[in-house]
Amino acid sequence: MEKNKRGLGFYLRIYRKVLVQDLKSKMSYRADFVISTIGMIMTNLAGFITFLILFGKFPSINGWDYHHMLFLYAFSLIALTPVQCFFDNNWNLRFMVQSGDFIKYCFRPINVFFYFISEVFDVKGLGQLAFGVGTLVYAWNKIGLVVSVPIILKLLLYLLTASLFMIAIMNAAAATCFWIQGSGYVMVIMFRFKDFAKYPASIFSGIFRVIFTFVIPIAFVAYYPSLVLLDPGNVPLLSWISPALGILFFYLSYKFWMLGVRRYDFTGS
Repeated sequence: MEKNKRGLGFYLRIYRKVLVQDLKSKMSYRADFVISTIGMIMTNLAGFITFLILFGKFPSINGWDYHHMLFLYAFSLIALTPVQCFFDNNWNLRFMVQSGDFIKYCFRPINVFFYFISEVFDVKGLGQLAFGVGTLVYAWNKIGLVVSVPIILKLLLYLLTASLFMIAIMNAAAATCFWIQGSGYVMVIMFRFKDFAKYPASIFSGIFRVIFTFVIPIAFVAYYPSLVLLDPGNVPLLSWISPALGILFFYLSYKFWMLGVRRYDFTGS
């Protein structure tokens, strides 16, 4: 199934219009927005308190002290925000496929992936972003990292890199619904793996480190990208090449998602 190819400007204009309408719809229920945002912040605050309790008993974990672990935690929160805000509709994909309503996305002359994903913007993720930025600034100051334009640009690049890995994981997990009827558990399991992103991959045993690096690349959601900032004198190769790997993983997840769309379009189920 081929769709008319459109330029980036076209999709940005479409997305802006869709986003405005979605936000207007959500803001009509302001109490729900406020409660959801507070809930998101409280959830992340619980993770913050967990670190306080943990490091009240142990001065470091495998060489990582409190503020470096807090930096990793904040880095992961910010990196997870795009999948929370922009790709939340993946959670609805299995219901649309099972009900047959997904067929409506196959008849528009625009990219099906874009059309489906752009319909939902989860504003709760902004609370997570705010908490993550505040925590990152605090940890950054305590560690004593340098602040400069090149460093900030590097931070933004590797945060985007980290986001691509989690987006890819959730895209692939969501797309399994085109082949598996009870695919909800796949989404839940893959999403729960995000909890491991706030820990350095070095604390895991060999087999789990391989899995979290090359099979389910959770280690790239925070650990490897953050090393470029935390330990610039000893950056592993995987950290340097993580931007290229992030793009590759995202592209493969997109192709897998679209492969499912073609199967659905051809079979009607």
